Amino acid sequence: MTDLAYILSDSRVMLRRNLKHQLRYPSMTLMLIGMPIVFLLLFVYVFGGQLGAGLGPHDGRAAYLDYVVPGLLLITVASAVQGTSIMVAMDMTGGIIDRFRTMAIARASVLNGHVIGSLLQTLGAMAIVVGVALGIGYHVAAAPLQWLGAIGILALFAFALIWLAVALGLAAKSVETASNTPMILILLPILGSGFVPTGTMPAGLRQFAEYQPFTPVADTVRGLLSGSPIGSHAFVAIGWSVGIAVVSYFWAISLYNRRRAAEPK
Repeated sequence: MTDLAYILSDSRVMLRRNLKHQLRYPSMTLMLIGMPIVFLLLFVYVFGGQLGAGLGPHDGRAAYLDYVVPGLLLITVASAVQGTSIMVAMDMTGGIIDRFRTMAIARASVLNGHVIGSLLQTLGAMAIVVGVALGIGYHVAAAPLQWLGAIGILALFAFALIWLAVALGLAAKSVETASNTPMILILLPILGSGFVPTGTMPAGLRQFAEYQPFTPVADTVRGLLSGSPIGSHAFVAIGWSVGIAVVSYFWAISLYNRRRAAEPK
């Protein structure tokens, strides 16, 4: 069996382990799904009448619902980052990594299991959020190819941020730190074009919103699902995603190879 085959086989075992953890501890999955849905209902039915003014031909809540869904999908991705960081930190501080290191398994498989498991969880959560949005009137004008493009952009961005979450979990000295560090990522969709157009923001904040990674992803997904032109947003979104993924991957691998898990008390 080749080295690649060993890595794939061991990664499949670690993926099964992480999926079983998700089933055994459903609170994180429920939070991952619940937070965007609460935000969806809050922003559409409480603020949507005002925020939707001038956003599209429908105006009001209907227009704001069509606008805000991509931002809420990014909130879902950012929420997954926090859960992944916590799970990695639990492994690193609980002693299980020491046991894995004494076994004949590929080291990369431990991290691969976390990443793939979290990605599947995130994609499932986003599908539920879209289903709820469609149920309350979200209008999609996308053709099948545009749907695939939107899913691909979201999956690539989620993959990148999950690797960042793995690195943050490895860098954290405790589970509490791992739960707090990724919180800034939940704010970034709000401080971008996820909830309001960047053109409505004051100077300074507007420049920050336009050049941070969540904005081109939100604009690309919004354009694809609404059937409108996306310009260069897709290239910028892919560039951010690939850059974050590469840097986070090498950071995570470096931390994993250098750090010894704490001895269980």
